[in-house]
Amino acid sequence: MNNESKYNIGRIYFAIFGLIVLAFGAAELLLGVTGRSFEWGLLEMSGEFLLWQGIILFSAGAFYLSSFKNFSDIHQQAKVVMASAMIWIVAGMQIFGMILESIPGGEDGGWFNTAEGFLETYAGPYIPELFLLPFSLVVIYYIRLNRQK
Repeated sequence: MNNESKYNIGRIYFAIFGLIVLAFGAAELLLGVTGRSFEWGLLEMSGEFLLWQGIILFSAGAFYLSSFKNFSDIHQQAKVVMASAMIWIVAGMQIFGMILESIPGGEDGGWFNTAEGFLETYAGPYIPELFLLPFSLVVIYYIRLNRQK
């Protein structure tokens, strides 16, 4: 498979992914403005930073969609990298927060959490950015592909 067809696949992938990210961002924005929360299975949209997360996701989706045209250009790929980095930052902060919440003990006054309490911290529900994180890592392939070119 030549590089041009790989870039066409990437263009379609990031266009679809951009629409999904944009939809999640719009939902978080709407929920953040109205002050409501949403939970469905392992997915949760709530919290005090919901509006900011919505702005970040909506912007990331817009960057993904704006890079659709001429995807093999380095400037368009930079938009994809920037959009992915926005998702990585929010998801990374959530993962870091979960790690920090899992360490201290609970109400019993212990210094460290029990094994059950530690694992319970990592049980869902999760914010949309954590679900989007693995799909945003595809950009690393295109960075390496561009470096080989």
